[in-house]
Amino acid sequence: MEQDNEDLTLARIITETSGLGAGQLLEYMLERYGDGIALASSFGAEDQVLTDMLCGISDSPRIFTLDTGRLPEQTYDVMENTRKRYGVEIQIVFPEREKVEEMVNTWGPNLFYGSIEARKRCCGIRKIEPLKRVLRDLQAWICGLRAEQALTRTGLGRVEYDEQFGLLKVSPLADWTTKQVWDYIKERDVPYNALHDQGYPSIGCAPCTRAVGPGQDIRAGRWWWEEPEHKECGLHLKDADSANKEEVQNDGSA
Repeated sequence: MEQDNEDLTLARIITETSGLGAGQLLEYMLERYGDGIALASSFGAEDQVLTDMLCGISDSPRIFTLDTGRLPEQTYDVMENTRKRYGVEIQIVFPEREKVEEMVNTWGPNLFYGSIEARKRCCGIRKIEPLKRVLRDLQAWICGLRAEQALTRTGLGRVEYDEQFGLLKVSPLADWTTKQVWDYIKERDVPYNALHDQGYPSIGCAPCTRAVGPGQDIRAGRWWWEEPEHKECGLHLKDADSANKEEVQNDGSA
């Protein structure tokens, strides 16, 4: 019965928001969920667009970020610039110290280069577990995902049920192009990460991100030692089966 209610809610939202622009979709979701919805920002270009939109709708939108402890300095710069520009509070969420220490002491500080399993173990401790702590108190979360970003994001919907975390996921920019994102940033003078001007279209942790060459895929600089179909940290899995597999890898049992 609970799943039926979730399906009905999702179907109703999709119907009622059909044809709305990204900003209008955000306004609809804020009116519906209030403090029960938040933006997960990594301070990439898309997240900055959404922050600008949210701050135009609400004086105090909920925004949080995951500080993995391995972020580039430029990410902290744009974080601070965003706080000052919009006068908005940003919740900074950290991984559990004990788990990070155990992982690094067992497998080394750069374990992620060793295998996909090791990289996902690191993502699990530094990203997935902190995210779960935030999402357990929410009814929906907002992400800066776009369908054209990666092979793993083909078919992305603007509003979906997130089976992995058990709440709605809202991706207002799902159907936007890269050009639309940057046109918005330039027109609105939105703060953005300086690494974008240095050939970094997608930015994550410093050791797992590098600049891309002309004509390369926009996520080619993320986990460049892996195949494209593996390039997700676990925050955005498409189904529950994948989520279960991720849990096993994050626990170090596989």
